[in-house]
Amino acid sequence: MVETLKVGISDYKISTSPNILMTLGLGSCVGIAVYDTIHKVGGLSHILLPDSSSFTRNIKDEKFANLAIPKMVMEMKKRYSNMNLIAKIAGGASMFEFNINGAENGIGEQNILAVKRALESLGIPLVASHTGGNSGRTMIVDLTDFTVTIRCANSEIIII
Repeated sequence: MVETLKVGISDYKISTSPNILMTLGLGSCVGIAVYDTIHKVGGLSHILLPDSSSFTRNIKDEKFANLAIPKMVMEMKKRYSNMNLIAKIAGGASMFEFNINGAENGIGEQNILAVKRALESLGIPLVASHTGGNSGRTMIVDLTDFTVTIRCANSEIIII
């Protein structure tokens, strides 16, 4: 029986085939799907902010790209020793006009860059993405074959 696990903002979930992982409300946030092609196990993270370094209290790791992605991958690697990980991402829209730490890029673009840096530092190739723009998205990850369906707020459906 297929189970659909919903991933909230500043959260992640890990599951196996044939289950589905889904997150709603990706505006400037980024959804990161990491998948092991050997064991058909995957994780989906919904990050809110790029970096935790400006925050000193009440840090929730799952909120930040620099903490959530390594934490999720480490949890996946605890389950299986030999993994072949790949990633797909969606989100990072320009929803708000403000920046963090004086950066010129909007929060969506900062999130995209932080996610790419985190994946690169973990040696996980990014094989597909649907990022940027100015509308929200829903991300649905099928763990049987790592098909990722993106439902855009403008009713467009993209498969990556």
